[in-house]
Amino acid sequence: MNAKNIKSIMQTVLMVVLALVLNSCFHTTKKSAESDTEKPIYPSDVIPFMDEWKILLGDGTHEKELVNYKKGDFFYVENDGKTDWVVYKTPNAGITSRTSSNTRTELGQKEHWTPEIGGKLSGTLKVMNVSTSGDARVAASYSVVVGQIHSDEGHENEPIKIFYKKFPGHTKGSVFWNYEINTKGDNSGRWDYSTAVWGYDMSVVGDSSDVYPEEPEDGIALGEEFTYEINVYKGIMYLTFTSEGHETIKFTKNLLQSEFATKEDIPQQILTLYAEIGRDGVERENAYAGEIQYFKQGAYNQANGKNPEDNNVWHTGSETYNGDIAKQYANGCYAEVWFKDAKVGPGTPVDEGL
Repeated sequence: MNAKNIKSIMQTVLMVVLALVLNSCFHTTKKSAESDTEKPIYPSDVIPFMDEWKILLGDGTHEKELVNYKKGDFFYVENDGKTDWVVYKTPNAGITSRTSSNTRTELGQKEHWTPEIGGKLSGTLKVMNVSTSGDARVAASYSVVVGQIHSDEGHENEPIKIFYKKFPGHTKGSVFWNYEINTKGDNSGRWDYSTAVWGYDMSVVGDSSDVYPEEPEDGIALGEEFTYEINVYKGIMYLTFTSEGHETIKFTKNLLQSEFATKEDIPQQILTLYAEIGRDGVERENAYAGEIQYFKQGAYNQANGKNPEDNNVWHTGSETYNGDIAKQYANGCYAEVWFKDAKVGPGTPVDEGL
């Protein structure tokens, strides 16, 4: 074979090799481009019970269909490096429901039930932010409700609200739950009785607007996981709270028979905390018996811009920047709660001997 033929063969081989390389590069680039286009992740991908809920967001948006739904800055998914979490975020001031002056990004259960029928809600969460502005003398300051039962008739009161609260400058905050009486007669005398889980109950407040109590020794930090379960079965509410490194705490509350049916039954906590606003009502004898209920879960911000002088329990005087949500987010005036797991369903029997 002469040199001319060898050169021709080599040129042909090189052309074939070059074509193969180019074809490989084309397909690799195409594949990479395809893999770089990530499919959106929705809250319903993380916690698949979203078809059982509707939502109210902190900007006043209502949405009834939550499968493959998200909204930036309010209801979306974050990954902490290990786990996907559903984020509920809401400012101190925005547009809220007809029964409250506090904003929320919060699920509302579509199915309704009575205490006699029952229901169960659980959630594993971490609170990432509570408002850094408020009045330390006001019980609701610096707090967010992360789960509740709400009545849908009568006074529309709440048999349970689960709170997280952390004073500015503290590392650890408190988890507590409130029982709102189903007031007998006029609802103007209603009040919440607060029970501590870890840290303080709601009645522990500061001596002045910017002087705080001591940090709770057994509290929960921002970003620290905990789990709650609300199980209503045959009119009895069973509560369980768990967190790694903390004692598991359980409570039982009868929703069919009141503990607060007479003036003599009103706890000292209520007489002290509500003295300035004169709320000293009593509860109807059968409490919430027969009343339609539903669960709520997410971030129900308890901070608001109302004047504390008018109500030292619920008017926190928090900064709202005239409702400018971007400014509130930029300056720590919001609540943010992350859930990685949650379940809702019927109430289940409890072995109270355990």
